[in-house]
Amino acid sequence: MDDLDATGAAPGRAKRNGGFFRARWLGEVPIDRLFWRDMLLVGTGISIASSVVALILLGLKMPLGLVLAVHFAPVPYNIFLTIAVWRTAEQSGAKAALTLLGSALWLIATVVV
Repeated sequence: MDDLDATGAAPGRAKRNGGFFRARWLGEVPIDRLFWRDMLLVGTGISIASSVVALILLGLKMPLGLVLAVHFAPVPYNIFLTIAVWRTAEQSGAKAALTLLGSALWLIATVVV
């Protein structure tokens, strides 16, 4: 019983009860994890996978509207991650400017490419 906090959750998990999106929106996730893992690794992987599927659909002569919808499907998630990084970077110190620049360039690259 000593391992639980006042809410009955394990220590370190009390802030996680809001979910993936809420934690990132409120800046509860460390900026390094948000930028490097969530944005650059996972976000880029999702964008690449979406582009590959769109190219396959294009090769199968599927309607262009469907191909474009699949290709641009991750854009709202990418915009969310960029805004979450910006909101979290406001709370962090010296790395904020580089993180803001990196996230803006990443968003442009994932939308254009």
